[in-house]
Amino acid sequence: MSSEDERAWRFEARFTAATDLREPRLLSLGGTLHLYMARLGTERLSFDPRGMWRSERRADGTWTDPVMFHREGFIPWRARVERGTPYLMAYVGGEHIYRFDGLPLEVEFLTTRDGRTWSPVDAARPVVYRGGGSESDFTLGDDGTLYAVIRNEAGDATGFGSKVCRAPAGDLANWTCRSDPRKYDSPWMFWHDGEAYLVGRRNVTDTGNYDLRMTGIEMAGQAGINQYRYAINRKRCSLWRYVQTEDRIAWILDLPSQGDTCFAAGFPSSTTGEWVVYNYSSPVDGDDPYWNRAQAGPTRIYRHVLRFARR
Repeated sequence: MSSEDERAWRFEARFTAATDLREPRLLSLGGTLHLYMARLGTERLSFDPRGMWRSERRADGTWTDPVMFHREGFIPWRARVERGTPYLMAYVGGEHIYRFDGLPLEVEFLTTRDGRTWSPVDAARPVVYRGGGSESDFTLGDDGTLYAVIRNEAGDATGFGSKVCRAPAGDLANWTCRSDPRKYDSPWMFWHDGEAYLVGRRNVTDTGNYDLRMTGIEMAGQAGINQYRYAINRKRCSLWRYVQTEDRIAWILDLPSQGDTCFAAGFPSSTTGEWVVYNYSSPVDGDDPYWNRAQAGPTRIYRHVLRFARR
């Protein structure tokens, strides 16, 4: 769908492959609008990556048939232009998350000239993280420092949850990360007024942790128990701040959201300094179901406006 005023919407295109299509991402580059998506399998309980697909909008308003790009098995996560350079975060090995086989995933940091062919930001360091991480996003600070968050659902030697990462301005593919026991599903990051912000899912428990920090249990057992306990708790879609002096994530507030929620994206208002955020959620005026029950119910798309007070 598209809109000129965010009130009246018109149909653009529909895509189907008789399989699971997900993670739609839009990138405007050089006058062309690109759509990226992941193709998976047909089994609801099996995460089966089959590669990344790409379509683009023609001058006459029609869209090209999707074609596969990059390499087989990858999942696109976030596409954006930062300071004139296009980037794509993508990961491979997602099938290992739910097989509990302990095999690592890899996160790649990619760039392009035309939106069609992608290559590593740094050919000498194509993989910025290897371990249990998958969904990843970043933003650049005023001095060019990179701040990032990786969902670490499959876990590694440091535990489960997330990785909170940074890289120096002159070496953006050189990520150093700290572990966080919370899991910020579907991370989206942006920079505003000297701060790095994150919108991601919040686990509504006393600690908010995904990692239950069990001992005496092998990794596969920990992974299964973490996922089960996570599924039977309530969720919110929340705004967080990257605390730059400590490389940690701090909660700020919850967007109106509950149940099955949080796959946000947004953009800054060119006139007001606000940020417009679109997100999905179970109906916010209904009951507050646990996440696993909410996934079987309806969801809606909501528009939010974030207004930041001047410091």
